[in-house]
Amino acid sequence: MSSILELEPHPEYPEAYMVCRRTGVYFYKLAKERDYEDSYFQEEYKNQYKKTYYEDEPQLRNLAKARLDMMSAFQDPKGKTLFEIGSAAGFFLSEAEKKGYKVKGLELSSTEAEYSKNKLGLDVVSGSFLDDSIFPKETFDAVCAFFVIEHFPNAELVFERINKLLKPGGLLFLGLPSLNGPSFQTDPDEWFRTHPSDHFWDYSPDSLKKMLKMYGLVTVYKKPMSYHPNRDKGWKGKYLTHRLFVRYANLSCYADTFHSIAIKKI
Repeated sequence: MSSILELEPHPEYPEAYMVCRRTGVYFYKLAKERDYEDSYFQEEYKNQYKKTYYEDEPQLRNLAKARLDMMSAFQDPKGKTLFEIGSAAGFFLSEAEKKGYKVKGLELSSTEAEYSKNKLGLDVVSGSFLDDSIFPKETFDAVCAFFVIEHFPNAELVFERINKLLKPGGLLFLGLPSLNGPSFQTDPDEWFRTHPSDHFWDYSPDSLKKMLKMYGLVTVYKKPMSYHPNRDKGWKGKYLTHRLFVRYANLSCYADTFHSIAIKKI
């Protein structure tokens, strides 16, 4: 099968990026695959948030509830099936179950998967999303992945597999870093300084929308995950009040991280 991506060197950052002329998706040339040992998730999380994933459970459950509220505008969860790629300790799945979803998850860390199963009673399998032996045979009404898909070197294979999991009319809910935010747009030096070494792909809301369209998915929702005017080194950070910055960010989905919901065409 031929590639749907047409990658060429980025005009401004050719040493770091290839960019797809069809979609605008960026491939980070400097990315390296790494072994995601069990300690990876906990260490990375603590380094970023100064507390462990488990210590942050109340906040993570609140975030899960907010995400489920976003989904409820497009889908009634009662009796629907939901699959999460990279389900971590299972807090999102646990909240989704409370809403009425029948949930399943896949988590690379065996420790996190065991916690999900033993402590929360969830149906979670440990392993890689690319492992055929554990790839679900059924399809789902909703597929969710938060800060996961950018870690895979082969984006097309990942979207093909996601598409296989979704029922016609089903929802795909993603959380991702964004190129259309203050860091990359106004402070690229800082962007590259802090860019995770294991992120192979970088998306903007528009490039993700174009990419999903290639797989028959129509984007129906996109919104900033948070607002950081202090990161904006341009006119927006300098002149806009916080309220106006938030308004601008919501209108143009201008943020370093964003949520996206797409529906698979029937």
